Amino acid sequence: MCIVLTFETHESNVRSYCRLFDDVFTTAKNENIYAESGKTYIDFFAGAGALNYGHNNDYIKSQLLAYIQSDGITHGLDMYTGAKRAFIDKFVSSVLAPRGLDYKLQFCGSTGTNAVEAALKLARKVKKRETIFSFMGAFHGMSIGSLSATSSRSSRKGAGMPLNNVTFMPYPHGFMGSFDTIDYIENVLTDDHSGIEVPAAIIFESVQAEGGIIPVSSDWMKSLEKLCRKYDILLICDDIQVGCGRTGSFFSFEHAGIVPDIVTLSKSISGYGLPMSLLLMKPELDLWSAGEHNGTFRGNQLAFVTSIAALELREMMDLDRQVQRHEATIRQVLQSKVAALHKDIEIRGIGMIWGIDMAKVGGSDLTRTIVSECFNRGLIVERAGREDAVIKLLPPLTIEEANLMQGLDILSEVMQEHLVSLVAHS
Repeated sequence: MCIVLTFETHESNVRSYCRLFDDVFTTAKNENIYAESGKTYIDFFAGAGALNYGHNNDYIKSQLLAYIQSDGITHGLDMYTGAKRAFIDKFVSSVLAPRGLDYKLQFCGSTGTNAVEAALKLARKVKKRETIFSFMGAFHGMSIGSLSATSSRSSRKGAGMPLNNVTFMPYPHGFMGSFDTIDYIENVLTDDHSGIEVPAAIIFESVQAEGGIIPVSSDWMKSLEKLCRKYDILLICDDIQVGCGRTGSFFSFEHAGIVPDIVTLSKSISGYGLPMSLLLMKPELDLWSAGEHNGTFRGNQLAFVTSIAALELREMMDLDRQVQRHEATIRQVLQSKVAALHKDIEIRGIGMIWGIDMAKVGGSDLTRTIVSECFNRGLIVERAGREDAVIKLLPPLTIEEANLMQGLDILSEVMQEHLVSLVAHS
């Protein structure tokens, strides 16, 4: 298409999402994205989780514009600024204190993978051990340290070098859900012939998002925390994609009643899609020397402003309750209109992150066709999981009920058409 000639001629082959969503987008508002073609798209992608509050939210935007108009500091390294102080005060009073959490805050480089890098470095520094345990199906980032804890073969191949010092443990899903995975890990730790050393930390996602929308139970998280305490292992929760309200509470692990030693946040922590990442650590773990983990863009001043506004917006909207209402709608539609289409379709999710697993029903070829046709009809939805066989729903938390239903209807109709065709030709 001539409209994408500039990109295809000059932009690197590393580009990915645009290969499927090949319109040129120009403006966006709330859950709608508008393109040069004149088409309007309902966004069930939300910047891969970076836009929990939608596009250009009026309240957040007003606070950002007021700050810019006032000539507020836009870049401050890790110096003291009014914007940083206001964010810390708001985050502590609105997020940490009500939950009884006592964490120190570390402002990392501007992307989530940098927060993961910091978490892994800190765990190794504190425990003086090299190994990290991660889980099969995990995604933690694409820089070398984070990539070492990411399980995808295709992602790891891009490193061009061995990715060491991470051991992958079974995550309770599929065949690996047929046995006690925590018991398995404990046996690895206690067997003097396992060949595996006690790690500095175990890093986990309460919902594997890129791994195929696979939530773990509260009991599993409690058992994992207990295991870490028993063997003096730090517990790291990567809440970069499923935190900031995505699962129905600010932190995705809240419903389990656990307290990870370290938590990583990014994506929607800024509230407006601005780059920001944050590491939370128990105070006794803050053993960094000055400047030992730094970065030019640590502590994005504009993101501090929008993050404060996002936290205020959550309170004004009673957003957790709204997410719970949307969750009920999504669950009902997926179970009644999608799962009913074929006995081998598996529906998984929590809050406002849901997956439709098509591994046994056409697999990645069918999911690509469905996602492409949804895009043609004005719905942006992506794929995830092993061989991209899972259709992933990630709408903004603030989406209007009518647009949520319209998007779900488009998805249901497209799936029905293609599954009917699949059955007819089988």
